[in-house]
Amino acid sequence: MNNLLNWQTMIDFLHSTFDLTMFTLSIYPILGSFFWLAGSICYRFLKKDRLDDNWTNLPVSQQPFITIMIPVHNEELVIEKIITYLCEKINYQNYEILAINDGSTDDSEAILERLQKKFPILRIINIEKNSGKAHAFNVGINFAKGEYVLSNDADTIPEPDALMKYMNFFNHNNPNVSAVTANSDVRNRSSLLGKSQTLEFSSIIGIIKRSQAAIYDSLYAYSGANTMYKKEFLIAIGGFRQDRITEDISIAWDHNAIGGMPTFAPNIIAHLIVPNNLKDFYKQRKRWAQGGTEVWLANFSKIVLHPIKRYTLLPLLADATFSNIWAFFFVITTVIFWINFVIALMHGNQTLANGYLYQSLVLIAFELIAGIIQLLAAVIIDDRLQKIRYFGFAPLYILFYWIVGPITVVHTFPDAVKSVFGHGSGVWVSPTRKASDLQG
Repeated sequence: MNNLLNWQTMIDFLHSTFDLTMFTLSIYPILGSFFWLAGSICYRFLKKDRLDDNWTNLPVSQQPFITIMIPVHNEELVIEKIITYLCEKINYQNYEILAINDGSTDDSEAILERLQKKFPILRIINIEKNSGKAHAFNVGINFAKGEYVLSNDADTIPEPDALMKYMNFFNHNNPNVSAVTANSDVRNRSSLLGKSQTLEFSSIIGIIKRSQAAIYDSLYAYSGANTMYKKEFLIAIGGFRQDRITEDISIAWDHNAIGGMPTFAPNIIAHLIVPNNLKDFYKQRKRWAQGGTEVWLANFSKIVLHPIKRYTLLPLLADATFSNIWAFFFVITTVIFWINFVIALMHGNQTLANGYLYQSLVLIAFELIAGIIQLLAAVIIDDRLQKIRYFGFAPLYILFYWIVGPITVVHTFPDAVKSVFGHGSGVWVSPTRKASDLQG
């Protein structure tokens, strides 16, 4: 009898644990929204060492030498504008520009050579074969004269005071600051997708980075578009990982692993171009999803087996684990929902079909409310309501983002596993640009 009671107790416990797990996964986006919201509020009101509004112009004698490194692969539509801007508009004197032409097949090389004659601070490195952004950076590091290296995408325009603000962060904080990443803003807002991503970069990305800085005093990922690295920290980890599809995610984890401090600078604005059509958007999100999964898989056993040695990575691992589990949960339960819904309709059980539908709508409504609250708080915190005019796109984009995110994680999971087992490649393909895509 006692054995039967023990077995029944065990079964009841497992059943309760399963129900609690399913419920937690069901409301994970809601919990995540309020968690990141709370973290961003802590950053705004409790973090005392932030430099959002406090920075000074450094005299030339106190300006460390900076190398602005621009990876170039078929960027003929944007490269002249960004090079000219960086040479003429930046509020800083002690710097150079190093353009890494990574096997471009368009007129990028000819444009760079023409610009080099006009701007003496521009240097060019030509790589014959396209080997990827990480490879281009690693080549460039060997030629960079600066003790700080700014990674700047060819389509990204940093604000004029960006270099000066970056140096304030490095001078103010402790010597373990490995890199400082900018706050991204969207240049091309003419399309519905562009307007929607303006809100995303302010909230879903900007607010999460603030929260990570407040709660963990670190970051899970840098912005690939615009990040200033301390060169000695790049050398310490052996440069960028060339077998990873997202070098900006993997290097942030690598810096955390050696005691570096990835830092977010919300007051440094970098204006970038985002995908303007669903095909390029999905392709970008697939790359982000695969890169995040690669880093998670590659570091999982290292952290679990040595939790004390790698304690700084435990929060990153926990968040990545929950996110990946939820992605599979979302996709699987969505498929099950539609199967059950269709079966109920086929059997003429309208009551059961309506029950499935109402349950899903209630959950979606709560997720929308949580997401909208997060977005509204983010818009207020980010730039004092300047982007409130895009708020009408919030509900549509929140649903779209929550659907695309988990689907891309599941879609790219096999490729991420292959990459971790030595079959990865960082070779990149630049998006197909049109002049209309650059309009803002």
